[in-house]
Amino acid sequence: MDKTMQNAGLALAGILILFAVALAAPGLGTAFFGPSPAASQAPLTVYFFYGEECPHCHDVMPLVLSLKEKYPDVNFRILEIWHNQENTQLFFKVSREVGSTETSVPQAIVGDVVLVGGRDIPAQLEQVILDQKKK
Repeated sequence: MDKTMQNAGLALAGILILFAVALAAPGLGTAFFGPSPAASQAPLTVYFFYGEECPHCHDVMPLVLSLKEKYPDVNFRILEIWHNQENTQLFFKVSREVGSTETSVPQAIVGDVVLVGGRDIPAQLEQVILDQKKK
């Protein structure tokens, strides 16, 4: 094999190694190739936590259900937490992830935004959804 062919083979091998490393390293592939189509199509999730006997929760519920219908591309998780231990654990997990210590209901968490109560949720939830969809 002549020297030119050997150099071309080494250059190709180097490019293939760099390509493999870029794809395997967390975040590095995105830096080279941009976000994957699947990552950019991940749906926005709205967590709505409520208590069965909470009157404020029931006042807010029709709005949440109408927004769920209006935005079918948004994943709405409507979760009762006073009588469901699994939902309660999820509530505390999601709250920790966004840095919230708020424990009252009704509560909506969208991205990193936490809305609490029968006043804030109706006044702000739809705008928060629109803002988070833009991100």
